[in-house]
Amino acid sequence: MRVLVDTHALLWALDKPRRLPKAVRQLLEAGGTEILVSAATAWELGIKHHKGKLPEAQSLLANWDPYLNRLGAVQLPITHAHARLAAALNWEHNDPFDRMLAAQAITESLPLISADQVFDQALGLRRWWDRLPD
Repeated sequence: MRVLVDTHALLWALDKPRRLPKAVRQLLEAGGTEILVSAATAWELGIKHHKGKLPEAQSLLANWDPYLNRLGAVQLPITHAHARLAAALNWEHNDPFDRMLAAQAITESLPLISADQVFDQALGLRRWWDRLPD
């Protein structure tokens, strides 16, 4: 199984795993789960840290690869197809990072691990949080 994790889900998985629902925690810890982290997540964390909104991201940004390795995650690059869909999504949500995550999840047929219910309005996106599919 392959999943894409939202920025907050990545932060919690690395630092505060108890904030994740039990089913999500088990899914991320399962050996057969391929955890993908978008390049947009690194970009979002870097911008928020630079603006002073996320000072705790400094260590993660400075040690990106070791942190992802610890989680067993791999990076998902941003492609032209992702960028085109992010721009074209018929979705009123304007956050560029969320739009990119949505586009990547849709394009790559990945469920998005996120507590953010705004993703439920993105047509074609599957968000997993409180309930995972059977």
